[in-house]
Formats: sequence, C-alpha cells, structure tokens
Amino acid sequence: MDELEAILETSGAAAVEIAASALAERGGTVGKCPNCGAALIGPFCAVCGQPHNVHRRTIGGLLHEFSKDILSFDSRILRTARALVIQPGELPLAFREGRTQRYMPAVRLYLFVSLLFFLFLSVTGIAIMQFDMAMSTVRLVTDKAGNVFQIKDGVRMAVAGFKADAKGDVYLAAEGAPHIAIPKLKADGSATNTITTRGKFFQRIGSGRQNLSPQAKAALVKLSADASTKSAHSKSKWVESEIVSTIQKLELNPAALNEPLMTWIPRILFLLLPLFALLLAAFYWRLHKTFYFVDHLVFSLSIHTFAFAVLIAAAVAAQFISGLWVVALTTGVLALYLLLSLKRFYGQDWGKTCLKFVAIGFIYPAFFLGPALGAAVIASVVAA
Repeated sequence: MDELEAILETSGAAAVEIAASALAERGGTVGKCPNCGAALIGPFCAVCGQPHNVHRRTIGGLLHEFSKDILSFDSRILRTARALVIQPGELPLAFREGRTQRYMPAVRLYLFVSLLFFLFLSVTGIAIMQFDMAMSTVRLVTDKAGNVFQIKDGVRMAVAGFKADAKGDVYLAAEGAPHIAIPKLKADGSATNTITTRGKFFQRIGSGRQNLSPQAKAALVKLSADASTKSAHSKSKWVESEIVSTIQKLELNPAALNEPLMTWIPRILFLLLPLFALLLAAFYWRLHKTFYFVDHLVFSLSIHTFAFAVLIAAAVAAQFISGLWVVALTTGVLALYLLLSLKRFYGQDWGKTCLKFVAIGFIYPAFFLGPALGAAVIASVVAA
C-alpha cells in the first residue's frame, strides 16, 4: 500500500510538471507554489492545495473570505446538530457509509458538546449536585405489647419488624430470629439527633439550605474529632472520618462536591466510551464482518454526545419544573433515542432490536455507568 501511494504521488507530481512545461511552451506564465515549491499553473497548487494569492488582500477581501468560512462552518454545524437531535443513528451511519464531509467528526463533536455542557454549568452557576442538610430529633418508644414506634419531628410512626422488651431493648421480631438486643438501639424515649441530607441536581449554587442548630453543629465537630482520633488508631475508621469531614464541608458549602465532580465526571465518562462500544460489539458479534470496532466506537460517541446535549436541556428545565419530572423525562428521551439509533444503525428487525435494547439498557447503567458515577462521587468526597 505504501508503494502504491508513493507511485500515485510521484505520478501526480510528474503530471503537474508535464502540464507546466506545456503551458510554458505556449507562452503561459508558470509560477511556483510558495508552500511546497511545485509548479503552480492555476489559482491553487495541484500538490498541496495552497492558494496562489495569499498576501496583500483588501479589507473587503478579507471580510469576504472570513464570512465565507464562517457560513460554511455554520452550515456544517447546523447539519450535524440537526442529524444528532432529530435523526437518531444518522451520524454513525454516515461515518460507516463514508459520508463524512457533511458532518463534524465524531470525536470533535463529542469534545465540543461535552465542553459546552460543563461551560454552560460554569457560566450559569448551576451545580451538578448540592445537598440540603437538616437536623432531625428521633425518639423510639414502645407500648405494652412491645411494639416499637418512631417519633420524628413530632410524627409517630410504627417500626415494622422490631419489638422491645420491658427494659426498652430493641430486638428483631421476625419469626425464628434470636432474641438478641440490637446495640445502641433502645425504645426508652430518649432523644437522638440525626443529620439528614437531600441531594439536589442542577440547581444554582447557593440555593441549598442548611437547618443545623448550634447544638447540632457542635455535635458534628465533636463527632469529627472522635472519628479523627479513631482513624489514627484503626484503618477501618478512615471511611467514617472521611464521611464526617465531608458532612462538615457540606454544612458550610452545600456545593462542596460540585468542583471535584466537574473534574472527575469528564474523565470517567471518556473511559466509558470504549466500554460501551465493547458492550455493543458483544451484542452484535454476529455482524463482526460488516461492523468493525471503530463503527461501534463512533456509535458510542454519538450516543454520549446526545446525552450531554440532553443534560444541557435538563439543567435548564430543572430551574422551572420538579427534579423528579426532569429525571423521568431525561431517562425517557435517552432510552427512546438509543432504541431508534440501534434500529437505524444496525438495521435489524424490531424484535431483535428491542431485545438487545432492553439488555443493553440494563447492563450498561447497572454495571458500567452506575459504578463509574459512584466512583466519581467517592473520588469527589476524598478530594473535597
């Protein structure tokens, strides 16, 4: 192949020289390409493509060239955006069929849209995740029959599956379970203060509310000191110390995990691209003679690019509607897009496509995406 390319390149250069000689014999003017030095017999070099006139252009000429480049660039972006949004599977199919000039390259498009997503969050001051923290007072009480009740913030609620003896010691009430008291759990009416957290996605930084009393903050500081002392003597207490430290940081700043998440999520999602492609290759292994791994990889890039575009819309929608509705709509749109993309790109019948869609739609979030995002959260907790 290298020898053939060398022959073709040499033949092309020879053809240009022959044409230049013929033009010179007829009295024509033959220039030299300022870029590669080849004979220049037209407005563009036949070898490297360098234009003949590149200097001393008028302001009007420069503006004309600039507007032409911008319009051409915009046209390609608009075609790519339209195909990405309303033609599921078109971009990877165009790559496979060799229709590459109409659209932006898959890797460049992924990097552009993912960068746009994180830039949008940064400019608008929207955090990926924040936490509301509040202090709750919990009391466990029992009645004459030994049933256990929880009183939380004045609301009484039965605790199923547990009983209490005359001393208030709580034990499992399941049939056959040993009558062993659960440590540190007594239904004697004593008050226990607990800190509850509630995650909020795609909300403006500073919108989190902390409702910790001075007593709760003091208890948190003491808990942190105790955990640090224990972790110095036991490696098993390190996790407890990290959790308490993170809670303290979230008490001061509900968006404390946002900056580490903005760092870790792009890295982890980039690593997921080839893993999703491998998953596709496993489900479509019978088509390995016609679908190479690079085809699955471009399909993966297309799906994840669309996911970032949907997340931008979700971040906007979260400012106006309930977070549960945003999650439901986002999940539904991504699921439908994946189904239609699989059908268009791989071209199998609806039965096989739906079965593979269900399997992929379960395996990827459960064994790839979920653990990866969990790892991102853990890394953010450590880095916070």
